[in-house]
Order: sequence, then C-alpha cells, then structure tokens
Amino acid sequence: MNIGEIARRSGVSRSTVSYALSGKRAVSEATRQRIQAVIDELGYRPNAAARALKEGRTRTLGLVVPPTRRRLTFMQLEFVASVMEAADRADLDLLLSPSRDDHDRSFERIVGGRRVDGLILMEIRLDDPRVTRLQGLRLPFVTIGRTARPQGTCWIDVDYATLIDRCVNHLADLGHRHIALINRSAELIASGYGPAHRAREGFADAVARCGVEGVEFCCADDATAGETCVQEILRAHPEITAITTINEAALPGVQRALEDAGLDIPARFSVAGVAARYWAEQFHPQLTAADVPAVDMGATAVDFLVERVTDPDAPPRQHLFVPPISLRNSTGPAPAPR
Repeated sequence: MNIGEIARRSGVSRSTVSYALSGKRAVSEATRQRIQAVIDELGYRPNAAARALKEGRTRTLGLVVPPTRRRLTFMQLEFVASVMEAADRADLDLLLSPSRDDHDRSFERIVGGRRVDGLILMEIRLDDPRVTRLQGLRLPFVTIGRTARPQGTCWIDVDYATLIDRCVNHLADLGHRHIALINRSAELIASGYGPAHRAREGFADAVARCGVEGVEFCCADDATAGETCVQEILRAHPEITAITTINEAALPGVQRALEDAGLDIPARFSVAGVAARYWAEQFHPQLTAADVPAVDMGATAVDFLVERVTDPDAPPRQHLFVPPISLRNSTGPAPAPR
C-alpha cells in the first residue's frame, strides 16, 4: 500500500497526503481525519527509508559487541536480545558490530560512516579509547559499564564492587574466614575491564573490613577454566571454605570441581556471586547471587540512547543497578575444622 492509494481512497492529492504525514504544510482537520481513517483502515506504515530521509536520520541504532570469536556469556546474550526487542518496540533497526582486538576497522566503519544515529557500547574499559573517539565525533552513545572518569557521559552499569562486598559480608556472617574471589581472565583485567577491577576493589575492601583472609584468582570465561581454577584454589589454599565470583561462564566448572573433590555444597563449601539468573538457577544447589537484570539494562540503554538522539542537548543520564542478593541454597555455615 502506498501514498497514491491512500490519496485515491481519501479523494485528495498525493501531495496533500504527504503534507498530512510530514506536517510540513497545514492540512484542514477534516481532511487530516479523512486521511487518517484510510490509513487506519489499510494498516499503512510509512516507509522507513522515506521517514529516515525526511528526518535526516538512519532510524538505526548500533550495538557494539565483544569480538565474535569469543563466546558471549548468557548475561551478554540476554542483554543483546533485550536491546533488539527495545529497538523494535521503538520502530528502530539495530546494527551489530564487533569491537576490540582485530575489529577496530569494523568500529570505525560504523562510526565514521554515520551508518547509525547512535551507539550502545559494551565491555567498557576504565580507560577506553572508543569512548574518547565517540566524544570527539559528537555521535550520541550509551556505554554499558563506565570508564574511570564517567562524568559527562551516558552510561548504565552494575555495581560490582558493592555486590561482591555484600557476598563477602554474607559469607563472613556465616563464619567463613578464608574466601576466594574468582574474577574474570587475566587478559581482561590487564586491559582495564571495569567490572573485573571493581569486583577486585569490592573484594579487597570487604575482606579487610570483615577481618577475613581473601585470595583472588583470575579465570577465563568457560567451564573448563572454572574447573581448573577451583582445583588450583583447593591445592594452593586448602583452608578456603567459600568462593565468590562474577564469572558466570565458569560456574559449571566450579560446581564440577567441588563435586569431584567431595566438597558438598553448602555443608562443606559455599559459593556466592553475581550472575544472570539463568546460571544461578542452573547451579546445584541453586546459587546465592545478585541476579544481573540484563533485560532491564538493555531496555534502559535504548531509552537513554533514543533520548540522546532526539535531544542531544539533554543532560546525560546514568543508572547504576544494584540488584539484591537472592539467598538460595549454595551458602551455609562454615564447616567445623577437621
């Protein structure tokens, strides 16, 4: 269905229909209502390309994801899906582009060619040159995570420092005196990956305040690495009775290693962390964890970005998510010394 058919059925010219749709020229209320009635009857939607040309926009948002050679975690996949759904509700297209490692050219194509009206940028480093680049281009953007100096930018993040602090506090209240943090990979930490550094800070502050012993271990984002990491923890620090983590992809391996070592959860070992609810519920027994609200984060990111696109002079908005710790069955009192 096109404008010509709407004009024929409404008994007006094509230009009158065009003016009624665009608002560029005044159309009488009676004529506008007659045109609208035909549009409603036919279920007509203006062509996206035509609207983009009229508005001077692409009606497309960009989502910069981690390199595709790295498997996304369930939390990341859930976030990507929620961004896609939120963009669709806003009648916008979404262009996915990988960034980091050997994908800098892809990032430059999407921002340099102005192929999108705005960007959502994942996996933020404390010192992230992509953020500096976007600020110089004056392209609207929202970051998932925040740099070391996030003032003046629009971002959404999870308060990993506070959440790991709360996990340690919970474990200490249960009597655990030796606790390990399973962080993200050494590579990510070396790159300045924000969540890993903030988890480290929260862990250090909590163990000092609670008067417990804490040891940090780096771990790649997969089950095999999680299994190897726990084996190393138990070998090097047999006194440890509890683990907290932000590495949800390692959790199946964590569980397997503890089972193989004969450490019943939570009778002889406790585990708590920050993870997508899916992984928390797949853990056996179910994981005491702060469930990351990836769906809410994706929807909020799109809302923030659409606001930046439509009103570039609006003050930047930020939101720090601090989900509650859901007490499930993976934590219990520290075992009595043998």
